[in-house]
This record gives sequence, structure tokens and C-alpha cells, in this order.
Amino acid sequence: MDPSSLADQLNAEREKTLERIAALAHDREGVIESTVSTGVDDEHDPEGATIAFEREQIEALLDQSRHHLSELDRALRRLDEGAYGRCEVCGDPIAAERLAARPTARTCIGCASRR
Repeated sequence: MDPSSLADQLNAEREKTLERIAALAHDREGVIESTVSTGVDDEHDPEGATIAFEREQIEALLDQSRHHLSELDRALRRLDEGAYGRCEVCGDPIAAERLAARPTARTCIGCASRR
């Protein structure tokens, strides 16, 4: 695959990830707003555990999305440097199938399985 096509793919995934982060941040604000306006006490309200769980779940999804964004940015930098598609551990090429399935992969299958 040519570098410009890879960059397009990585940038498209990056844009989707930014949209996901924005949507999750909006959802988080909605949950926080709903608890402020109702005066919910998570510790004593039977629904409180559900609200706390929702907040924690959204935070976990935000963390995952931010990490994915970081990985995409790293992949784009590696592409610019000419290092994309090479294992960061052994330097061998990363299989095209692995990159197709996981465009942010930084290691070959062999090195990834040894971790």
C-alpha cells in the first residue's frame, strides 16, 4: 500500500476517533449534569451505583479512545519517518495482514506474542 493511501486511512480513523471522543465527552457531561440537577447521592440512592457505573464506563471509553488517538498519531509520525510497518522491537517488517487488521501495530506478531 502506498504511503499516501496509508496516511488517508490513518487520518480517517483519527477523525472517527476524535468524533468518538467528542461524543463520549458530551455523554459524560450529560451524566454529570443529570446528577447535579437531581441532587443524587450515589452512596445512599439505590440508583446511585448505576450512575457511578455509567460515569466510570464513559471515562474508561474516553481513556481507550484517547489512547487510540495517541497510537494513531504515533503511526502517522512513523509513516512520515519511513518507519511505519517495521517492528519496533526486532526491525523486521510487520505483516500486511496485521497492519490491515490493526493499522497502529508497532510490533510484528512474533514480538507481540513474546510480550
